[in-house]
Amino acid sequence: MENKVIITAALSGAATFKNNNPAVPYTPEEFAEEAYKAYNAGASMVHVHAKTDDGWPTWDIDRIRQTHDAIKERVPEIIVNLSSAVGAGATAEQRIAQIIAIKPEMASLNTNTMNFSVLDRKTGKIVIDYVFENTFTMLQDFGRAMEENKVKPEIEIYDIGGLDNFIAISKQGFFTEPLNFNFVWGVTGGQMFRPDAFVVLVNAVRSTGWKANFTTCGVARDEFPAIMQSAIMGGHMRVGLEDNTRLGNGELAKGNYELVEQAVKIAGILGKEPASPDEARRIMGIRQNT
Repeated sequence: MENKVIITAALSGAATFKNNNPAVPYTPEEFAEEAYKAYNAGASMVHVHAKTDDGWPTWDIDRIRQTHDAIKERVPEIIVNLSSAVGAGATAEQRIAQIIAIKPEMASLNTNTMNFSVLDRKTGKIVIDYVFENTFTMLQDFGRAMEENKVKPEIEIYDIGGLDNFIAISKQGFFTEPLNFNFVWGVTGGQMFRPDAFVVLVNAVRSTGWKANFTTCGVARDEFPAIMQSAIMGGHMRVGLEDNTRLGNGELAKGNYELVEQAVKIAGILGKEPASPDEARRIMGIRQNT
């Protein structure tokens, strides 16, 4: 399936609201509709930060379950990838408890403690300052809990140090191949998209000898160049309103589906086509919970 590209739609980030784009989903029903449209446009997986009715991130297990189940009822075929980051203020226990309770097919696994802030890019003025905590103990405990519950980890890499952290913990031997990495670009506190840095990350993963896949996502203007390079290098693509609310021409996206359509076009130019959900499961080694 070398010509297949897995396209993920990150439907709504913890810090993305309707004032950024009216299509950002809040309710379980809105998430389900966005997932349905993204699937029809070519997405095989959706990444989800569940929200309250007024748009704030939540770690309430019932609300997250309602959102997860609404998506699966609307689009039974699609893979749901839940965030283990949840949002600012959640404890480590709250972050992993919802993954264990709901057992999605996939969940994000963050690899390093880092600044995760909002700055005015033009002036450098700090808007929100926040430290995103991901200790070695959390990487170990979250990863083991996911594997024991047949939840495939999506390993989030914000810089080469995060990859080295994962390599260190992986020596304990509980992670199952194929491994699935997501290279994240453009977070304030992480690294901006640079083609040469992307090559370094891909080569570092390949040098381990693991059976592994990689995808990528970029915040705002980093989105489209990042996913194009990923597809060129044999990887996969993540787009969506969590990462970027606008199309390449600067217009607000009408929904996640429009960003997926852009990814499909990029894949087509490179002679590739979107993977179906079942093809994506085979590529990523997802063990379905029954």
